[in-house]
Amino acid sequence: MSFIADRLSRIKPSPTIAVTNKAKELKAAGKDVIGLGAGEPDFDTPDHIKDAAKTAMDNGDTKYTAVDGTPALKKAIQAKFKRDNNLDYDVSQISVGTGGKQVLYNALMATLNPGDEVIIPAPYWVSYPDMTLLAEGTPVFIECTQAENFKMTPEKLEAAITPKTKWVIFNSPSNPTGAAYTRDDIKALTDVLLRHPHVYIMADDMYEHLVYDDFKFCTPAEVEPKLFDRTLTVNGVSKAYSMTGWRIGYCGGPAELIKAISKIQSQSTSNPCSISQAAAVEALNGDHSFMTPWLEAFTERRNLVVNALNECEGLSCPNPEGAFYVYPSCAGCIGKQTPDGKTIETDEDFVTYLLESAGVACVQGAAFGLSPHFRISYATSKETLIEACNRIRKACADLKGETSLAA
Repeated sequence: MSFIADRLSRIKPSPTIAVTNKAKELKAAGKDVIGLGAGEPDFDTPDHIKDAAKTAMDNGDTKYTAVDGTPALKKAIQAKFKRDNNLDYDVSQISVGTGGKQVLYNALMATLNPGDEVIIPAPYWVSYPDMTLLAEGTPVFIECTQAENFKMTPEKLEAAITPKTKWVIFNSPSNPTGAAYTRDDIKALTDVLLRHPHVYIMADDMYEHLVYDDFKFCTPAEVEPKLFDRTLTVNGVSKAYSMTGWRIGYCGGPAELIKAISKIQSQSTSNPCSISQAAAVEALNGDHSFMTPWLEAFTERRNLVVNALNECEGLSCPNPEGAFYVYPSCAGCIGKQTPDGKTIETDEDFVTYLLESAGVACVQGAAFGLSPHFRISYATSKETLIEACNRIRKACADLKGETSLAA
């Protein structure tokens, strides 16, 4: 009999973390590797946010807090939801967790019974299916192709809903594609959901502030107020404020659900770090002017990477509206042979080839549920991205033979 619980056999370790760790190991061994797998900004946390954390420590704010967030942080989140999203949450409808991942996990654990279905558009963030499986739910995938701009259509959503559907997970801008839904896109989806009152919406808005080219961000409960009581709106400070290591995520939703989320958290981690919560108050309430140059830099990097990848033989890269990822197709490389005679049969073979021959670490599309693609994070310096793209271009040019798929 195994010592390990059976439930762990349902899931796998995070592929994105695995790629990042592999790149670090190779670098430590002296290999020249460029890691483009990490989903975190390369900018430092702004000084005024770090100063708030120092002040909190100096003031002795180093004790346990309320399980699901301090009153000060809940009020800051309440104000943020009203200011940015026109959503009115009472503080009893807000919960704070140790990162957005814990908030999502808590919500699924608090609501799913065996056999409940969770609709997950693919490509998806790698943790959605595994968290669903851990909570004894059943992931139901909707394939969103490059031809559909990686976005779920109302027709596909309608077809996926069954009497067992509990949640639809909605992520915009998307990890891994950077695709973002317009207000009209969202309204078409919420019109479907209005016809199915047993279905709840989990809106993962983590990349809300990382949008480009005058794109206007919207969230489902904002677009369709009739779904307010059926929506859990999830966000955090990790991406927009470059606070990945601070581990603060939050959500607004029905009071009954928020209470259940708090109950789960009370028997797992209890409260998020008190110092991180103080920093998050300043992040939400304080000066946001630093975002302007950050967005300018991200836009320049996105344009650089998209243009460079579209010049690579066998690759096709759409131009994303948000986040800091691109999700190019490598269909034009499938079936070709590497210089040492190996055939590229899958996108995993392709990213392995890039790592071994070019020293560039990316994540295969299979990890996100849609192949043949791969994800690149452009949250690194322009110089690094130029070098990485040059290596990818050469690696693609070195492939021989004909592709077995249409590019």
